[in-house]
Formats: sequence, structure tokens, C-alpha cells
Amino acid sequence: MNNKFLGTGVALVTPFNEDLSVDFDALINVVNHNIENGVEYLVISGTTGESVTITKQEKKEITDKIIKTNNGRVPLVLGIGGNNTDAIIEEIKTTDLNNIDAILSVSPYYSKPTQEGLYQHFKTISEASPVDVILYNVPGRTSKNMEPETTLRLANDCENIIAIKEAGNNVAQYLKLLKDKPEDFLIISGDDDLALGIVLAGGAGVISVIGQAFPKEFSEMIRLGLQGKAKEAYKLHYRLMDVTGYIFEENNPAGIKAVLQALNLCEDFVRLPLVPASQQLKDKIRKFAERF
Repeated sequence: MNNKFLGTGVALVTPFNEDLSVDFDALINVVNHNIENGVEYLVISGTTGESVTITKQEKKEITDKIIKTNNGRVPLVLGIGGNNTDAIIEEIKTTDLNNIDAILSVSPYYSKPTQEGLYQHFKTISEASPVDVILYNVPGRTSKNMEPETTLRLANDCENIIAIKEAGNNVAQYLKLLKDKPEDFLIISGDDDLALGIVLAGGAGVISVIGQAFPKEFSEMIRLGLQGKAKEAYKLHYRLMDVTGYIFEENNPAGIKAVLQALNLCEDFVRLPLVPASQQLKDKIRKFAERF
């Protein structure tokens, strides 16, 4: 069992200044806020990090800053994915992964490959990667679901494919994966609202968005779930339930950045085509933060 990825990982935002340059001081604040409040690992340059509008040079600078700030305290996962398999392989080969514990690779978007295409894509990535690979299935963004049979085939055939971040918001699919997975393969929730239930059903934890705003409470909720303490865990789930819904009302990461702004951790600037959360949503978030 890959114990370093049990519990709560957080999909870090990329804070920006008003001119939309990367705000490295705020990034340090967010990283330390999470590590000091108990998250088990950090995920760099995922969807929540606005990876599609970050340049290659910025990605390197962001990764280097997080590695330095982390200073070996928690495991790090780096997002390397897309819909051009050859380009992903090239990025893996040209990226220094010495301080990275695993890569998170999203299922190809827009291209809509068959299940065999998905299998061959990830098998090729597995063969090229010197570190462990976490699959990422998010059909709401890719328009193509990776079926459980494909995930399980990869889990059985590729030794360094150790986990999947499953984000289809489909309980039946989660349960199929949990029922049939190899013993040491991790099913990680990518759905904040379902995370506790999936952990109680046998999941390994979560890669969370809202967790980076409230890391102490969220990571404790997941730890209680892993211990089977459902009653205690659900008290925290209900405490966070409203804000978990708020952050996905408009778009991610505008919602979570609005929360982080309300907590004075970073500003809420995002790059087009995303826009900041509406004032109506910010007001709801601010009222929640003030009561929390």
C-alpha cells in the first residue's frame, strides 16, 4: 500500500497578482497553511492550479518554489497530462522529478479516445515515467469517461500506476472500482462532496479543492473516515458542506480563490477564459468564513 497517498491531498491554486503574474508570496502562504494544518500531500499544477493557462517556465518556477517551501515535509504530486501523448512523454523526460513522488495525469480531453486508446495512452505514460503515476478521470471536463474496466486493466498491467483520482461524481463507478481493484491500488476521491462516503466504503482519501482553505478540519474528517469513525467524521462534513457546494457554483478555481481571499491567504485573480467569482457568490463565501 502506498501509504504516502492515504488521507488528504490538496490541488493547489496558483495565486496571481493584479497584473496576473504569479504571486509567489501568496503561494508560500497557501503551501505552509496546508502543511502546518495537517494535509498529507500536495498536488501541483492540476486543474485547480489553472495548468492550461500556465506557461512552461511558470510551471517550473511554481514547482521549484513549492519544493523549496515544502522542504521535504510532505509528498508532492505534479500534474503532467493532456491529449498529446508524445508531448506528455517529452515533458516527463525533460522535467526534473527528483523531488516529486508521483505524477497526476488527466485522461485526454477533447480527443474522445476509445477505451483502448485510453489504455494505450496511460500504458505509454507508465513506461516513460520514472516515478509513480496517479490516473485522473474527470469526464465532466474531458467529455469521455474512463470505464472501471480500463482503470482496473491499467492497475493490473502497470506496476507504477498506483492510484486513480476518480472525479466522475458517480457513486456506482466508485464502488465498482473499490470492489474489483488490486489490493494495493488506491481509489482517491476527486469529488469533495463524496469524499467521506468513498473513504468509508474503502477509498484511500481525497485530492481536494476545498481542503486547502480548511485543511485542519477537512484532513481530520478524512482521517476519521479512514479510522471508520463515521459519526465524528460526518460532524465535520456537515460543517463544511455549504462552502464545498459554493466553490463549484460558478467555476473552479474562482470559487476556491474567493474563499482563500476571504481567509486572507491570496487574492482572487484568475486568468481568462476564467473570471472571478460573482459578488453574490463572494458574499455567501465571506459570510460562511466569518461564521466558521
